[in-house]
Amino acid sequence: MIHDVVIIGAGPAGLCLARALSGHGLSVVLLERQAEQELAEPAFDGREIALTHASQALLEKLGLWQRLPAEEVAVLRDAQVLNGPSLFALKIRAEQAGAERLGHLVANRAIRRAAFEAVAECADVRLRCGVQVGAIRHRERVVELELANDEVLHTGLLVAADSRFSEIRRQLGIGARLKDFGKSMLVCRMDHQKPHRQTAWEWFGYGQTLALLPLNGNRSSVVLTLPPREIERLRGLHEEAFAREMERRFDRRLGAMQLASERHAYPLIGAYADKLVGPRCALIGDAAVGMHPVTAHGFNFGLGSVQCLTEAVLAAQSRGENIGAPALLSRYERQHRLATWPLYQATNLLVDVYTNDRLPVRLLRGAGLRVAQGLLPLKKGIARHLTALN
Repeated sequence: MIHDVVIIGAGPAGLCLARALSGHGLSVVLLERQAEQELAEPAFDGREIALTHASQALLEKLGLWQRLPAEEVAVLRDAQVLNGPSLFALKIRAEQAGAERLGHLVANRAIRRAAFEAVAECADVRLRCGVQVGAIRHRERVVELELANDEVLHTGLLVAADSRFSEIRRQLGIGARLKDFGKSMLVCRMDHQKPHRQTAWEWFGYGQTLALLPLNGNRSSVVLTLPPREIERLRGLHEEAFAREMERRFDRRLGAMQLASERHAYPLIGAYADKLVGPRCALIGDAAVGMHPVTAHGFNFGLGSVQCLTEAVLAAQSRGENIGAPALLSRYERQHRLATWPLYQATNLLVDVYTNDRLPVRLLRGAGLRVAQGLLPLKKGIARHLTALN
């Protein structure tokens, strides 16, 4: 049997693609090395996902948004960028785009759970867990997958959705530009005395970067970026000692703080695949583009890749064309690269400049924010980008 589409990686991007392709007469197989129980009940991983209006619209279309628990969804109204010890902030307000909010913040585990539940209801999607791919071979009309248990699958289109460190991307002979920022980020939820006013912070301090993502009530997701050794020290602190140190790092601008979750740490490494497609194969999600989290576009780009590839595949199918045709895949690559490459480069440049603590650059950093604050068209443009529906 030849399957129409085989997706490798049942993370949020892979699950969303499977759901998007369901109901259109395609045979879809989703392979995942984790156990099914881990997908059904994902553990808290500290990550909160900032969703744009366009991403919310797609999740609604896929039937995922309706499954998200209200307590796991928070309004993101405004955002501000701070530099060093200055109280001055570049402010991006939803009202600048004529909107009530810039987007929403949703726990990553809630998105994963909702995506799994949606796919579990799709009779035409076969989810296989605890499976590893041993070899990939390109035949004349199909891609042949040899699994670790010696089983062989054939597909007309192979999709890699297995993280920014994608093993499948490597097996396909596709390289990637990896950017190691030399830092790790610690993420956790914290309660705080003063209100966040539904405003996200990106604070480029001297020697550290802090992000604050407003959740419901006086609770926020806190993201602290430091060298890996310092992050490990903080993870090992007693809860009270950790809270006091975070108060100090935030210059007590949020008042008293208390830890409200487990602490998780992740290496900061960006990735951009040299090619987004190959013979009868395509990359989506972080396997295609793995963003630095500072602009909060990682999962939004992942959903963009899902939407773009889905539209291309379904359009070809409706015309009776080959869904693995080179022309179709090239079109997907052009569209997704155009949507992601400029911001990927701009994000890396922003991080390089705003984490450089040399005195001349410090002065440039502060001046840049003040100039940007005075450029109303720029701020309106950013707000419109976040609130646009497509």
